[in-house]
Amino acid sequence: MIRYNPKKEVGLTTEQIAYRIKNGQVNKKCDVKTKTIGQIIFYNAFTLFNILNLSLGILIFFVKSYKNLLFLGVVVCNTLISIIQEIRSKKVIDRLSIISSTKASVIRNSKNISIGIEDVVLDDIINFRRGNQVIADSIILDGTVEVNESLLSGEENLVTKNVGDFLYSGSFIVSGKCTSKVERVGSDSYASKITSEAKYIKKVNSEIMNTFKKVIKIISILIVPVGLVLFYRQYNLANNNISDAVVNTVAAIIGMIPEGLILLTSTVLAVSVIRLSKRKVLVQQLYCIETLARVDTICLDKTGTLTVGTMEVEDVISLNKKYDYETILSSISRVLTDDNATMDAISRKFNKKTDFTYLECEPFSSEKKYSSVTFKEGKYILGAPDILDKSENMKSLINKYSDYRLVLLKNSKDNIALILLKDKIRFKASSTLNYLRNQGVDIKIISGDNEKVISRIAKRLGFNNIKCIDMSKNNTNMNKQLVENYNIFARVSPNQKKSLIQALKSNGHTVAMTGDGVNDVLALKEADCSIAMASGSDAARNVSELVLLNSDFDAIPKIIEEGRRTINNIERSASLFLTKTVYSTLLAIIFLFVPMNYPFEPIQLSLVSSITIGIPAFILALEPNYDIIKGRFFLNVLKKSLPGGLTIVLNVISVMIISKIFNINTDEISTMAVILVAITGFILLYRICYKFNKIRLVLFISLILAFLICIIGLHKVFEMVMLKPILIVYILLVFILDIGLFDLLSNICEKKIFKYSDKIVK
Repeated sequence: MIRYNPKKEVGLTTEQIAYRIKNGQVNKKCDVKTKTIGQIIFYNAFTLFNILNLSLGILIFFVKSYKNLLFLGVVVCNTLISIIQEIRSKKVIDRLSIISSTKASVIRNSKNISIGIEDVVLDDIINFRRGNQVIADSIILDGTVEVNESLLSGEENLVTKNVGDFLYSGSFIVSGKCTSKVERVGSDSYASKITSEAKYIKKVNSEIMNTFKKVIKIISILIVPVGLVLFYRQYNLANNNISDAVVNTVAAIIGMIPEGLILLTSTVLAVSVIRLSKRKVLVQQLYCIETLARVDTICLDKTGTLTVGTMEVEDVISLNKKYDYETILSSISRVLTDDNATMDAISRKFNKKTDFTYLECEPFSSEKKYSSVTFKEGKYILGAPDILDKSENMKSLINKYSDYRLVLLKNSKDNIALILLKDKIRFKASSTLNYLRNQGVDIKIISGDNEKVISRIAKRLGFNNIKCIDMSKNNTNMNKQLVENYNIFARVSPNQKKSLIQALKSNGHTVAMTGDGVNDVLALKEADCSIAMASGSDAARNVSELVLLNSDFDAIPKIIEEGRRTINNIERSASLFLTKTVYSTLLAIIFLFVPMNYPFEPIQLSLVSSITIGIPAFILALEPNYDIIKGRFFLNVLKKSLPGGLTIVLNVISVMIISKIFNINTDEISTMAVILVAITGFILLYRICYKFNKIRLVLFISLILAFLICIIGLHKVFEMVMLKPILIVYILLVFILDIGLFDLLSNICEKKIFKYSDKIVK
């Protein structure tokens, strides 16, 4: 590859720039990309669930039983909700910019011009000054600067860069100015090499989603053979035609699919996304709300997460009473041009008006470790106390206040005051950590900063049992034992952060990670649930499931509570949906061997499912519910859905038996089966709603009335008939027996499945 060495006053020529552009040696973004809108639509539309339901709908359409297509409405709603939510998240995250500056100051053809950051090419001569962000890896040709590399290294301490030193993209110039030559652009830059390792599809760690996938997978395996055999059996029944066989078979199959359950989950999670957005939390992946609620270990990056990256004055120790240090510091703040965290903190604290007459100033220098201002009233110096005063008394003071960053104010004769500064902790960070501890979440602090700084921060955040390790001095990898023995990890590299997450996960923990810098990207991508600060790097935001748009760490408890509400309510509502799956699957298998018409049509199942499952499930799923999550999701749902499903199967079998005894026709059998399914559904709903409040009571009564209206006033629409008195009496008797039967089956399932669940959890 051809390299140029242009003079700093001349820069690249037009021909050299054209050559670079032709060969692609320009500063293109190489960040982790979000999905395109086309990809979002494709992956949400073409799912196994959607294809299966669409195929069934086509069969119904061909036999012209159009009103039985009602079940497809649920499929459409589910797909639209998923697509809209994901596109909404994409648009918000795409608006967050990667680099604060939009222009770069470069020397080309002996002229100083401003160009877009993506127009910078290899070997460009570029000027940086205080406040600029470095937009390409460069080597300094002239000048000296202090650089903040916290987004890359996680370390807040400023780094002095001189001629010959490297400036890394993503860092900030805090003071000074320099001229540098671009050494690496695009994918070759330091920041891009870190983010490139994060470019893989992350597997979502969601127990709810995994459970639903297993259920749908099992059902999908059963559907093809059961559907084909059932169609054959129904078609060969006396007086049945192909239309009857298709309608009966589709009714059996759609009953097996818990289609409303996926819609319910998407809707509840979408509502959670809306609620969290009002708290300035962007949810980029729906199921991460659930994952965070299950987290038992959280890894916190110090810089940008626990601290805001600025200093604040904690106290001032007066060393000489004859000086008014407040007036002196206010005067210095008014005129000193130093742009660093220390001076910012002093300026915020001391800003009263003074009448000192300014003469000249000497800005802060990393070599001298101090700055000075000369007024008509005298010359005053601000700097490192160990540099400005090497006396034993000062050493004693430095040791006494070792938990602080110290700045000495003095003049040519006397020490005036010792200023105590500390890192500014994020608002409510301590209370948030206390909340996590009370919820049984283990907290790990990881940072590129040194051991002393992190331990000092940890004490202020309420850590009582600090166990810190400096990973730069430890050759041991992040093994399973190491990550359990320590709660603070200092001088951690990006790859070590990732290894730490991997080790915790291999120990069986569900791990969350918070961060804001490029150095956090690998760990964020590896974590079960990743949380980024909007004030950090674009790469960190893009790989994270949650983005705190106002970088407010105290939103974490609300996210956890929202996750608990979601999981507990979905778990409760899922038992309603899986009850239908249980009885439909068992009945479909039974009717492979029973030479009778399948007792339901799709529109009848749509009626029962809507009134006893869909409507109550959606309303109950939005109730407040912040209980700690216990047990395994699938087993918790199964032990609640099995009793209802088995009760319905026994009811339908009893109807089949008495139909032979009393010579009941097909329409009456179907009507009785629908009513008994609804009765069992209301029994299950009663148990779920027990300890009725006003909303639950109104809901329960309204659903019963709605069902009565449908089976009496709209019975022809739902292919039902009016029953003889003797059959109504039979239904009432079955209803009474069902209450006891349901309780018996519930006790059996509770004891057997709950006992098995305890063994698994342990």
